[in-house]
Amino acid sequence: MLIAFSVAPSGTGRADGSVHDAVAAAVSVVRASGLPHRTTSMFTEIEGEWDEVFAVVKAATDAVLPYGSRVSLVLKADIRPGHTGEIDGKIDRLERAIESLPHDA
Repeated sequence: MLIAFSVAPSGTGRADGSVHDAVAAAVSVVRASGLPHRTTSMFTEIEGEWDEVFAVVKAATDAVLPYGSRVSLVLKADIRPGHTGEIDGKIDRLERAIESLPHDA
């Protein structure tokens, strides 16, 4: 399965509203997990089995808790039993589909 998630604190008391320190703590947990992952400006994606992926999401959320008075978690899952390597496979198929589109001269 693939999970895309975003976790961030609120009530940080920071005048600039930045949450990069808390996000760094969460991403550090993801990287230490050893699961295939990718972080972009808005979400982190992780690939693995149900229990292992959700354990990482929980640990990443726990890592953010000390940075504010509450935590927001947004999560989207793509559950496709029997498929692995989809964190890159989906992107590869998309790129091939774009390349095969007719292009104006």
